Amino acid sequence: MTGRIPATVVTGFLGAGKTSLLRHVIAGAAGRRLALIVNEFGTAGVDGGILQACAVPGCPADAIVELANGCICCTVADDFLPAIEKLLSRPEPPDGLLIETSGLALPKPLIKAFAWPEVRARLTVDGVVALVDAAALAEGRFAGDPGGAISHLTPMAEVFADQVAAADLVVLNKTDLVSPQALAGIEPLVRAHMRPAARLLHATHGQLPLSVLLGLGAAAEDDLGTRPSLHELEGEGHDHDEFESFVVELPPIDNPATLLAAAETTARAHPILRLKGFVDVPGRALRHVVQGTAARLTGYYDRPWTAGETRASRLVVIGLAGLDRARIAAGLGGTLGEARG
Repeated sequence: MTGRIPATVVTGFLGAGKTSLLRHVIAGAAGRRLALIVNEFGTAGVDGGILQACAVPGCPADAIVELANGCICCTVADDFLPAIEKLLSRPEPPDGLLIETSGLALPKPLIKAFAWPEVRARLTVDGVVALVDAAALAEGRFAGDPGGAISHLTPMAEVFADQVAAADLVVLNKTDLVSPQALAGIEPLVRAHMRPAARLLHATHGQLPLSVLLGLGAAAEDDLGTRPSLHELEGEGHDHDEFESFVVELPPIDNPATLLAAAETTARAHPILRLKGFVDVPGRALRHVVQGTAARLTGYYDRPWTAGETRASRLVVIGLAGLDRARIAAGLGGTLGEARG
């Protein structure tokens, strides 16, 4: 691996805490030059904008490439390779690469791309890190039967299982939201899909030392056979017909708490899996971020609106196919914007 740049693939279902984990990584980079590729399912990127707001010297905004409008596992050749070329052609190439996949992406097709000669010569997969939302798992989001066992019968369970099975390190995140008894009950559900060599760690807010996240030395592209994919085993291709995403355009919001309450009510009434976006609060110099799963939404101010930047309020909605987009937009107090899926 001498001379090759190590890349860490961060995967996990929608709302598992991937962006929070990466914020901690780049904030604690300690002089390392890091570059990020952030993949979004919908047409409007949010996670990249959140990470760019960190503004740390080791990871400037122009070292973050955002790939929207599709999961990276389906667009490796069209999107991933050009993004790699862009980052590696920087005057000072990065010491390490972090790749945040869409919450609906399968990691294995991306890992396979590192075995391509044009990629293999310059990069290696240092490790695949899969985040699991402990609270969502305890609530049965990935369960296929009342007993709580993970089933491959649902689209969500299939994506979840493939993400965990590809990992070198599995992080059971948001453990502060579940009881010790519930945590003990869900660990076997996660371990059932893990590779024998993989490690399982607990975390809150995606906070883990860099020493356990980076430097795994897995060279994952060399042992693809130990990373089973449900879709490969069943001889099926991977598409996202079971999910959809669209954007809701909102007016300026005087009281973010009111929007958060409306979003929670709307999310409970529809099969929404993820809400995230930015909000313009009149009289405030800072941009307001709204994000979370349908069960847990949060809002906070992250950075000032910059000079020349258009202040706007937009929420990305991701959910199961068949969402009533008009009713959801009305519930959020906005109108439909760009659509995908």
